[in-house]
Amino acid sequence: MNNEFSIRLQKIEGVLNKYLPFQSQPDWRALSFGNIDSCVCDTHLSMLINPCRNLVSLGGKRWRPLLLVLTAELSARSKKLSGEQAAQAIEKAYSLTPLVEFCHTASLIHDDIEDAADTRRGKPCAHITYGLDVALNAASWLYFEAASCISSLNATDSEKKALYELYLTELRRLHLGQAMDILWHRNPEMIPSIEEYTAMVRNKTGTLARLAVKLGILAGGAEAEIVEKAGFLAQDIGRGFQIIDDVINLTTGNPGKKRGDDIVEGKKSLPVLLHLQKNPSDKEKLASLFEKARAEGIDSPAVEEAISILINSGAVDEAKEKGKKIISENSSALANLFESTGPLDSDPQPSLLILELFDALQKKA
Repeated sequence: MNNEFSIRLQKIEGVLNKYLPFQSQPDWRALSFGNIDSCVCDTHLSMLINPCRNLVSLGGKRWRPLLLVLTAELSARSKKLSGEQAAQAIEKAYSLTPLVEFCHTASLIHDDIEDAADTRRGKPCAHITYGLDVALNAASWLYFEAASCISSLNATDSEKKALYELYLTELRRLHLGQAMDILWHRNPEMIPSIEEYTAMVRNKTGTLARLAVKLGILAGGAEAEIVEKAGFLAQDIGRGFQIIDDVINLTTGNPGKKRGDDIVEGKKSLPVLLHLQKNPSDKEKLASLFEKARAEGIDSPAVEEAISILINSGAVDEAKEKGKKIISENSSALANLFESTGPLDSDPQPSLLILELFDALQKKA
């Protein structure tokens, strides 16, 4: 990514480190837990910090917090805020980035537990490194810990209330999407419709993109009508990336994961649904391969057999094109949602940076 992104990402990393330090700090402890017994020590707190901090430190694209900041810049520019007002709005946006990145991190830890996954970002999953009980508890805590950035925000009570309500609504949607996904991967013979799949992904994956954009626009001071419009566009950008992720899983394999682990987990991804839409007679065959792969693991011949069926039918390529089209159309609409006004303090314009961000992410896919 270009230097414009690097500057912003460096600042985002500083905010994430502040709200999830490598070890307990007095100010952080007071913000997170209030007045607690003096016998609570760093060893106790490390049971929460370490599993979450470790996964955050392993990287990730950070595109959601970056999108939050760029959207705030776009919103502030459209409102023609003064230099000082714009700077305050953008500073507020940076302060809110833990909401999306920590929520994402917590969801990954829980997702790996629910999928019985072995690796994440090239390392053993949190539940393997720290134990199921520690990982489950730490990830649950991180959903709540993320909201501590709202408590310390320089904002009115009504603004904070709106942020809490937005965050909690998106959290509920995320868990709804996950519930739908779990239902389908627990039942090999159960095949959702493409409409159901779309609804699931808009909640499970799209909700964090939607949250990022809504937070950015609220920080930048735009109207509620714009917030909702942008949210709908963002959730489908997230949906597009999930589709691309599904495709990568069946082709090269996701970074830090083994090719085809979605087959082992029984995921009803878009390539599966597109294939069955055209080849309904393959339903029992694929269900059988999914069951065999789950029983035998990632090295089962059933994994490659299932992948071959999906690739040879053209379903994987079709899904890839659909994902790219969804990202392209919705990112362009998002970038053009606001009328560009004069420069803030930096160029190029945020709308162009948003387009460049998604273009870069698609190239990596």
